[in-house]
Amino acid sequence: MTGAPTAKQALAELTLGKRPAGRTLLTADWVLAHDGDGHVLLRRGEVVLDGATVIFTGHGFGGEVARRIDFGAALISPGLVDLDALSDLDTTILGIDHFPGWKKGRVWPQSYVDAGPYEMYSPEELAFQKRFAFGQLLLNGITTAAPIASLFYREWAETMAEFDAAADAAGELGLRVYLSPAYRAGGMVLHAPGDMRPHFDEARGLAGLRDAAAFIARQSGRHEGLVQGMLAPDRVETCTAALLRETMSEAANLDVKVRLHMAQGQMEVDTVKALHGSTAPVWLDREGLLSDRLIAPHATNATDEDLRLYASHGVSIVHCPLVSARGGSSLHSFSKLRAMGVNIAMGTDTTPPDMLMNLLIGLITCRMNDGEPDRITTRDLFDAATLGGARALGRDDLGRLAPGSRADIAVFGLDDLYMAPTIDPITTLVTGGSGKVTQAVFVDGRLSMRFGELAGIDMVAARAQAQAQFDRLIAQYPARTWDHPPVADIFPPSYPISEARNA
Repeated sequence: MTGAPTAKQALAELTLGKRPAGRTLLTADWVLAHDGDGHVLLRRGEVVLDGATVIFTGHGFGGEVARRIDFGAALISPGLVDLDALSDLDTTILGIDHFPGWKKGRVWPQSYVDAGPYEMYSPEELAFQKRFAFGQLLLNGITTAAPIASLFYREWAETMAEFDAAADAAGELGLRVYLSPAYRAGGMVLHAPGDMRPHFDEARGLAGLRDAAAFIARQSGRHEGLVQGMLAPDRVETCTAALLRETMSEAANLDVKVRLHMAQGQMEVDTVKALHGSTAPVWLDREGLLSDRLIAPHATNATDEDLRLYASHGVSIVHCPLVSARGGSSLHSFSKLRAMGVNIAMGTDTTPPDMLMNLLIGLITCRMNDGEPDRITTRDLFDAATLGGARALGRDDLGRLAPGSRADIAVFGLDDLYMAPTIDPITTLVTGGSGKVTQAVFVDGRLSMRFGELAGIDMVAARAQAQAQFDRLIAQYPARTWDHPPVADIFPPSYPISEARNA
């Protein structure tokens, strides 16, 4: 007599990218359900999916089901929400050991502008990198994402064509996305070593906004609602007041959120102060542009006045602790913002898009800033990665598992050989887990990932393609770097490299 099939065997019977026919009951040692007030842990709990919806969480479901899948030593969790999800190949990696940024191709030199900025990727490469990034998000248990990409290596802004391809990729892979092409009215230009000045072309920014709005009108709601719109002006220092006023007006017309990077770095703070005489949040408040429609990564350089403005206007921030800490900054602090009533969502903003790793860095940096450990717990970070992101989007059917919620689910293994034995699953995952323990992902009831397999992309082959594409990108850096040094001088190796000699 054979026993019940393993979770891997049971999932192998399902079609990737499709909703299973009939009801599916999922169970595991732990289920993170929502009881109407907050998350609750169910020991040996059950979640029942019917189409795109969760119809039951609890114990002892009495109805008929088409299949039962037992994940054993695992946590069945709401899918994670990433509101600053990298959708290109990560150029921030190039800046980890190479300083200053202006000397390493992170700011356009005047000579590059005079020669005419150009796209450093082909249209096919732009489409590929978003598909690859979406696959990485699913591998890490992220079910809802607001993509972000650098404009450093673009001609000016993102294009409609690449985002049409991104919408199709999200639909084919089964990822919930909020997106539209990023646009800007200006950018920083390097006039001399260390001398960075903003250059503006407001008409070009307004044209980008019109394109983004047209994209949202055409694409929002496609793929059974997986594709939704969000306006994404690039960074606050690259925007004019007129562009931001038109953005917020268009967002109200379309009823979408606006993501604007703000209070995130010293260059931004200095530039906005020189242009407008204040910090960015104070400037936007003066212009009447702060509201609960606004989602603002990263707030690491926000003043107390800035934070009070966020709280009073209902602005959500997106906390990206890993990429911030890697650059030497942090949120001051998670517990302080939460006590002020600021809604905190989470983002990864780098590769790998490992949300669990970000939650650990967020825990550590908050406790270091607070000077004591008891103002924040692992559950606070996990809330931000689920409920906080859903709240920022205005969705009470995401970030939770409860009857009527969307069937966006991530299953995290708790018996990984490199993890400590489990007492509490949330503490275990945040302090010792990583995205690599993600076993399965359902989005809107569709099986989007099972044990490393995805619908619509071979990630092994894609990884090799991504490396070749990244190598081509790096080879173009001399043209856009001050004085045009060779790549070996821009990005020297961490240790001297010794090559094998020919016999």
